[in-house]
Amino acid sequence: MRSSKTTKDETLINLFLDMLAAEQGAGNNTLDAYRRDLTDFSEFLGRKGQNFTGAGTDALRDYLADLDTRGFKSSSVARRLSAMRHLFRFLLNERIRSDDPAAILSGPKRGRGLPKVLSIADVDRMLTRAKELTLGQNASPQQRLRAMRLYCLLEVLYATGLRVSELVALPLSASRRDARMIVVRGKGNKERLVPLNEASRQAMADYLAAMEALRPEKKKNASPSKWLFPSFGESGHLTRQHFARDLKELAAASGLAPRLVSPHVLRHAFASHLLHNGADLRIVQTLLGHTDISTTQIYTHVVEERLKSLVRDLHPLAEK
Repeated sequence: MRSSKTTKDETLINLFLDMLAAEQGAGNNTLDAYRRDLTDFSEFLGRKGQNFTGAGTDALRDYLADLDTRGFKSSSVARRLSAMRHLFRFLLNERIRSDDPAAILSGPKRGRGLPKVLSIADVDRMLTRAKELTLGQNASPQQRLRAMRLYCLLEVLYATGLRVSELVALPLSASRRDARMIVVRGKGNKERLVPLNEASRQAMADYLAAMEALRPEKKKNASPSKWLFPSFGESGHLTRQHFARDLKELAAASGLAPRLVSPHVLRHAFASHLLHNGADLRIVQTLLGHTDISTTQIYTHVVEERLKSLVRDLHPLAEK
């Protein structure tokens, strides 16, 4: 049976998440992550007979130590600490607490790992293989449509660097043949303009033509789905997980290790390849939808390598 202390914590978690959704536009994935982290913290406090309103700094330190004992990585511990800080700041602002026990806590030191990146040749191999699958001679119309959808997803992802959640939830209006830019609704419900290239526009046009050809005759006059990548699932559009699985299968078919390929890795490839070819870091920040330039700075190693190459190849005193 759950204690009244734990039940009270659940109420505070719900209030906190409502605030994040209403005031900061937090998405479902962010809210789910906060709920998991704070529920685990609440259960730890409950075992000690404490809750959010009475826990002191020492209890928070004990929880962080417990995470370390359980083998959590430093990045995961830092995320839990961030959730705690946000929660207690909220409780202080709402006058539910008169102090903030998380204010003086310091998180674990962690280095920011470099993102996995596919080479341009790797991406070309995947695009070539995906295109070949759309031309399958012995494939059924449904199999060809799925292949064209995957090729379209891949072309649009590599052309735009969208987050996978933004990609699968693109509206049908993004596929207008004359559209040179699409409006993307990203984190915090913020909108940004992202340019499309000719390959991605053509892939969308071919995919939609194939989808329309397969629509039952009785539904020809019915309104199409509002999504570019519709599905019968609860969301109404293709899921992130479904696309990730299809992408790994394509990686294997292209001779690449599936574990090295994901939608997020292709987003990294988009950014890294742009920077390698001379794009400005601020432009890449805008295209990726990063609010803070510090988030985009994980790619500075690409810029540094390019600058070294320029000095080595173009400086008049460089060794030949």
